[in-house]
Amino acid sequence: MKLFVRDLTVIDASYLCPQRGMVGESWILDVVMSGELNEMSMVLDFSRVKKQIKQLVDQYVDHRLLIPATSTAIHTTITKTDYMTVDLISNEHAIHLHSPEQAFCFIDTDAITVESVTQYVQQLLLGHLPSNVQGLEITLRHEKIDGAFYHYSHGLKKHDGNCQRIAHGHRSPVELVVNGQRNADLEQQWAQRWHDIYLGSQEDVISVSELNLSSAAANINDETHYGFRYTAPQGEFELAIAKSATEILATDTTVELLASYIAEQIKPQLAATERLDVFAYEGVGKGAMVTLD
Repeated sequence: MKLFVRDLTVIDASYLCPQRGMVGESWILDVVMSGELNEMSMVLDFSRVKKQIKQLVDQYVDHRLLIPATSTAIHTTITKTDYMTVDLISNEHAIHLHSPEQAFCFIDTDAITVESVTQYVQQLLLGHLPSNVQGLEITLRHEKIDGAFYHYSHGLKKHDGNCQRIAHGHRSPVELVVNGQRNADLEQQWAQRWHDIYLGSQEDVISVSELNLSSAAANINDETHYGFRYTAPQGEFELAIAKSATEILATDTTVELLASYIAEQIKPQLAATERLDVFAYEGVGKGAMVTLD
C-alpha cells in the first residue's frame, strides 16, 4: 500500500554555486510512502506524516544556506562554539560568511542540485518514520510559473524565526499590472535585474575590513564587495558578497517592502494617469501587493 502527500511543504533556501554565486531557491516537496497497514488500517496518519516531515525539513534544511560540502571551491572553519566561517572561492562570485552553524546545511556533494538535495532530504527522513513504513520516495519540484521570475537571497534580522538568517532565499514570480493588463516587458526587466540577487538593507552595511571573516577573504575590499553585519535572536551574522550581485535597499527586505520598492521604482516610468499593481512573491503562493494610482 502507498500513501502520498503532494505539496506537503515548501523549502525556501539559498545555496552556493561557483558559477552563479548565492542562489535563492524554492522547492515544493511531495512524498510517497509504502508499507503495511497499522492497527488503524493506515500506513500512517496524514496529520502525523505532515507534522513529522515538515518539522524535520524545517529544522535541518528550510531557510538555511545549502553548502556543497565536497566542492573544492568551499572552505570552512570553526571559529568558536556554534560559529563558523564559510567561503566560496570563485573569481566572479567570491562569498564569505561568519554565522552560527545552524544557518548552514552541509550536503555531501560537489554541487547543489535538485537531485542532491532530494537525496539529502530522503536520507534525513528515513530514520524518523514508524517501522511499518518500508519505502519512501521524495520529490522536489519547482512551481510552474507563467511569466517572469527571479532568484533572490536576503536576511530579516527583526524576524523571530529562521528568516533572520542572513543568507536564505526564494524563487519568486513577479506580476506587474499596468491599467489592468500584465506587462510582460516590465516583468522581464525585473527578472533580469534580480537574477541571482542578494537584497541587503542599508543600515546593515559595514566595511568588509571590519568583518570577522577567514583568511580566504583577505583579497576582497570595499571596491568589490559589500559587507553586512547584524545581530538577531539566533546570533551575529556577517556576510561579504560581490557588489555586482547585490542591490541595497533603504528599508528591510520583507516582501511587503519589496513590493513597495518595486512599485516606487516603476511608477516614474509610467504616465501620471496610469495605475500600477505590483504582486511580489516570497517563494510559492504567498506575497504582497501594492497599488499606485
